[in-house]
Amino acid sequence: MTELLLVPVDDNVVFPGMTVVIPAAEVGPVEAGEQVLLVPRREGTFAEVGTVADVSERTRLPNGVTAVQLTGVARGRAGSGRTDDDGRLRVDVTTHPDATERDGRIRELETTYRAVVEEVLELRGDDGRGAAFLRGIDEPGALADTAGWAPEIPYDEKVALLGTLDVRERLELALRLQRERLAELQVRKSLREDVESGAAKQQREYVLRRQLEAIRKELGEGGDDAGSGDDYRAKIAEAGMPDHVREQAERELARLERAGDQSGESSMIRTYLDWLLALPWSQRSAEQLDPTAARGVLDADHTGLEDVKDRIVEYLAVRKLRRDRGVEEDKAGTILTLVGPPGTGKTSIGESVARAMGREFVRMSLGGVRDEAEIRGHRRTYVGALPGRLVRALRDAGTMNPVILLDEVDKVGADWRGDPSAALLEVLDPAQNHAFRDHYLDVEIDLSQVVFLATANQTDTIPGPLLDRMEVISFDGYTVEEKVAIARDHLLPRQVRGAGLTPDDVTADESALRLVVSEYTRESGVRQLDRSLGKLTRKIATEVASGSGPVVVDTEVIRRHLGRQRVFTEAVARTAVPGVATGMAVTGAGGDVLFIEAAGMTGDEGLVLTGQLGDVMKESARIALSWVRSHAAELGIAQDAFTGRSFHVHVPAGAIPKDGPSAGVTMATALVSLLTGRPVRHTVAMTGELTLQGRVLPIGGVKQKVLAAHAAGLTQIVVPERNRADLDDVPADVAAQLEFHPSMTITEVLDVALEPAPETIPGQALEVAA
Repeated sequence: MTELLLVPVDDNVVFPGMTVVIPAAEVGPVEAGEQVLLVPRREGTFAEVGTVADVSERTRLPNGVTAVQLTGVARGRAGSGRTDDDGRLRVDVTTHPDATERDGRIRELETTYRAVVEEVLELRGDDGRGAAFLRGIDEPGALADTAGWAPEIPYDEKVALLGTLDVRERLELALRLQRERLAELQVRKSLREDVESGAAKQQREYVLRRQLEAIRKELGEGGDDAGSGDDYRAKIAEAGMPDHVREQAERELARLERAGDQSGESSMIRTYLDWLLALPWSQRSAEQLDPTAARGVLDADHTGLEDVKDRIVEYLAVRKLRRDRGVEEDKAGTILTLVGPPGTGKTSIGESVARAMGREFVRMSLGGVRDEAEIRGHRRTYVGALPGRLVRALRDAGTMNPVILLDEVDKVGADWRGDPSAALLEVLDPAQNHAFRDHYLDVEIDLSQVVFLATANQTDTIPGPLLDRMEVISFDGYTVEEKVAIARDHLLPRQVRGAGLTPDDVTADESALRLVVSEYTRESGVRQLDRSLGKLTRKIATEVASGSGPVVVDTEVIRRHLGRQRVFTEAVARTAVPGVATGMAVTGAGGDVLFIEAAGMTGDEGLVLTGQLGDVMKESARIALSWVRSHAAELGIAQDAFTGRSFHVHVPAGAIPKDGPSAGVTMATALVSLLTGRPVRHTVAMTGELTLQGRVLPIGGVKQKVLAAHAAGLTQIVVPERNRADLDDVPADVAAQLEFHPSMTITEVLDVALEPAPETIPGQALEVAA
């Protein structure tokens, strides 16, 4: 054990055999031939093992600082220490010289290590001196220490290598470090080669393209496929763009010419210019503004829908007068919204409107759209950006004044990508849509000449601000006679052609069609009717193909091919007992009739409600019971009829959710019928909201409800007095078959709805009902 001066070496590791120069101020006064212990130090922490070094000589650095040259000799571990008279730390050092004997494992490690380091030197572009230095080292320990010369190896790994006293372990550690270094250099080489290869390929393509352009120029072959600036400039001049759009196109073209074909932006600019040129800026259809001819087209294509036809004819008449009298065209488009049950022809009428006006027709399905960019387009900064659906619709139409049908506008949703219905606000606002701006094109587009038609099954899910911009036209469904006419004039001929038949193969009179309408379908539209006729014609086609002659459709043929009767008139049977009343309702599929049943039983006083009723409908039932209890004496109900009894109100079709206040009078009628023993007339249907004072308040959907009641065979309709004006919307042929009873109070409803009182006292009637 030898006492040596301890010299810390900051952020560096000195190995045996390595020569370093350290400022004399850091070493202290030492003499040549003296030994010191060099210990690695980082952030005040010393390594456990250092290097015993000989002081070779004192020298002067170029900056004038005196330094000491030290050469590592062997590894040494510091023990106890003391401070000498000069304030320097001297420690007891145990020297650990490397063993020189070799076994088979050490020889294998030496061979592998030399091979790995030679590959590293080759990748680093060694000029031969490094390999010669490596070959001059014979001892395995010194060979492992050469890893300490590599600048890529981290400080902590070098400290660990210095502290490994066993030669074999040190060789294994050095081999691992050199292999990691080799892998990193190989990755760098691969990346460098890829970059150089890509750059060379781009340079080669650039030269070839320049040569190709020169060859084409010599041959006089420009062509549209060349995509040159001159080609775009000619197309822009011919496109008939508005001034602000043309200026934008010319700016983008100037960018393209400055960027060149090899620029990363060139393809994006070309795509943008292609979209600008794809829009029919100067193309407009020659309008047919003859109201009489347009009405003829609409009548030929669709039966019924008089409100829609009248509105289209009014629009054409106004445009015709403004044009003929030279009135300046205003910036106001037309947005008609057709609201009604499925299968009533809302979508198909769009094509008829376009044909009647002599315009192109484009359908945009909005069902399930949840991304605002679907309407307004994506910003050009996004990869794969495209214009919105409106721009694409104009491109597909080929004109700037088509008829665009926004189908299923009530099915538009919203999520984290935005609210498409908010984007439609500008599109459907007559005061704004003359300056619509798509996010991708970023230029103003005039949509004021477009006729927008929107369709929806209901208005409840359409946001209020969007609905405010629409002119709503209600499709309340078809009458039986209208369905028969539609089946005769449109559905049956189309199904006959679709089944490969001719008109001579099938003969069906109106009575047969009426049978299909009344006993196999009960819907507001005609979609189920179309399916039933399709099934019928396919069955007939099978018979004709088998050799049968022409078929006359009658009751027997209908029963054989369509099966048993599907729809029944059950008001007579359902209301035969007290406690059942017939109401009317409106669903997403149109109008319908519903039966409300009431029952009383002995038990705790209360009210049970079933039938999957909503909160509003439950409140209506409670109001009805409260009104009946508070007016029991007037109704001839015994005072003790409610004592110790509970009541159950049920609305059948329990799988279907129901809500709304319009069943209030029907529930009150059912309860009064139960408690008085007076059945409800089987010909009566009713609707209206009930208050605690017994007043009947107005409701919506009168026309749809009346049509449903008429289809169900009911002939007397009770409606609120304040809905009297809505009865004007009921088709005249249906109204002629019905008797309406506008009522202000529930008492008037009961007078119409209930059968005469039986010849018994109220208490006896109650016992029978109970």
